[in-house]
Amino acid sequence: MRKIYIKIWIAAGLLTATQASMAQDTLRYTGSTIVNADYHHGQLTPAIGVHNIQTFRANREHPELSDGLSWTYNHAPMLAYWNRTFYLEYLSDPVGEHIPPSQTLLQSSKDGYKWSKPEVIFPPYKIPDGWRKEGHPGVAKKLYATMHQRVGFFVSKADRLFALAYYGIAMDKTDDPNDGKGIGRVIREIKRDGTYGPIYLLRPNKSWDMKHTLYPFYTTSKDKGLVQACKEILGSPLMMQQMVEEADRNDPLIPLNRPVKAFSYYHLPDGKVVGLWKHALTSVSNDGGKTWQYNPLRAPGVVNSNAKIWGQRTSDGRFAMVYNPSEFRWPLAVSTSNNGLDYKDLLLVNGEISQMRYGGNYKSYGPQYIRGIPETDGKPEDGNMWLTYSMNKEDIWVAKVPVPVISTVSGPVNEVFNALPDGQELKYWNIFSPLWAPAKIEKAADGTKVLTLRDKDPYDYAKAERMMPAARKVNIEFTVTPAQNNTGSLQIEFQDAKGIAGVRLIFDADGELKAKVGYRNSGITRYEAGKAYHIRAELDMDKRMYDIYVNGENKGTRLMFVPVSAFERVTFRTGDVRRFPDVDTPTDQDFDLKNPGTPLTEAIYYIRSLKTEKIK
Repeated sequence: MRKIYIKIWIAAGLLTATQASMAQDTLRYTGSTIVNADYHHGQLTPAIGVHNIQTFRANREHPELSDGLSWTYNHAPMLAYWNRTFYLEYLSDPVGEHIPPSQTLLQSSKDGYKWSKPEVIFPPYKIPDGWRKEGHPGVAKKLYATMHQRVGFFVSKADRLFALAYYGIAMDKTDDPNDGKGIGRVIREIKRDGTYGPIYLLRPNKSWDMKHTLYPFYTTSKDKGLVQACKEILGSPLMMQQMVEEADRNDPLIPLNRPVKAFSYYHLPDGKVVGLWKHALTSVSNDGGKTWQYNPLRAPGVVNSNAKIWGQRTSDGRFAMVYNPSEFRWPLAVSTSNNGLDYKDLLLVNGEISQMRYGGNYKSYGPQYIRGIPETDGKPEDGNMWLTYSMNKEDIWVAKVPVPVISTVSGPVNEVFNALPDGQELKYWNIFSPLWAPAKIEKAADGTKVLTLRDKDPYDYAKAERMMPAARKVNIEFTVTPAQNNTGSLQIEFQDAKGIAGVRLIFDADGELKAKVGYRNSGITRYEAGKAYHIRAELDMDKRMYDIYVNGENKGTRLMFVPVSAFERVTFRTGDVRRFPDVDTPTDQDFDLKNPGTPLTEAIYYIRSLKTEKIK
């Protein structure tokens, strides 16, 4: 979960490139798009219509503003869809990774946008004082277990939902809780009425003395349905493969007992299974995961370091692979395939890195540890691909990726939000929506629908962007109403496909609408709180100039501050562009930011419309 072991790759018996080409089936990326990790978005073109929604924001100073929770290490989220409800499980530690105590929490949502308060579903587990871990010289004293899990849910054949977790033991910072010498894997039912069944041990580690257990073995349960579900899990090679890291090193139920990590999989139309692991390792099984055609090898062309990689078949019959395509944990991208083996594109899912507010042990920057909904755990009725990830191992997010996955639009943009069907207003918009800086459709004071960007977060922002057909000469117009003119910042950028801005307009906190011109900002006009402003910009990239109009009045000509090949995006953002961290930033931040848990005075911006028209 936290270290790169080159020796793991050697121990796994990785095949060479020549051997890989001889393999019967090999997942590979043959596209030409690569990531520039100097940018958080990697200079990738977005997959259109992706909505990134924060479900939990850590807050140590004011837990009352964070559902009563004060722990700031939150990571490894898992997702399921059952009973027309999304379920999200994640683990949590007070400050840093593998430093106990640990607990696992659960959130739920009917629509994927509004999420319930996290509830502790697997509480901290106290290790008896004086307990000794095999191979470790120390003894337990006021020690709690450390949670770690690669699989979070299971829907049984009887259509019952169960949550899974694992209690490992780290005697100190140098000890590995995933060495097969922990307590074991636990299970409990999530019932249709929202209550939970009792916790049972599903598969204890052999080194654990059962006389110390807080939870009974599942075989003692009188619930025949639970016992049967446990047998289904233990009898599934694909379920058990996900448990290899925490299981006994010689567990006979683990099909591929090698030091490979974070297994995910999907089925091909012919019944074969494609497996994916960290470091872009891959293999194919002909028998449902019992055996594999070859030892996991690095998927040719796929760039990925030690973060998770997720693969699935999408509702349109195609396939998707979602991961961090760099040596860092940013950006978050999706690649698609027609046959589940040949991947040719690479599109952006999330190119934002929120500021890490709290330092902690092994807290890596970026949107990471991606997971979707496994084949066993439900299919949302909307047919979209739903994902979950952690940001900086601190906050929990979900992403809705529309299916089919597309990257271009045809025809000019002409959207008045109040005139669009309910629920379809942001169909072609990409949004980044933190809990303290949401981007969503709301009703304005006059009852009409508007795209609202709010921001009271001292270290994050709301963002909404719309792709448009590429043009070097284009007329862009929009109507925005700032609710205030003495705080906040709304920045509007006209960008190319790679996210490079040629023009930036700013509703600034000093009450002035400005344009960025080279090193400095140039004043355009004063603006008032509560007044609607219709902005029109006539862009001419050939001249590197644009004319700006405000409520029909010509406000002069400005110079574009960066040349771009063509304009393809309009972006609205409630804060300055972020460039930290970069590829030279040391990881493992050991400091907290100033007052990260205290909200600012909220700034609000109402966007009523956006129109683009190519100039001939």
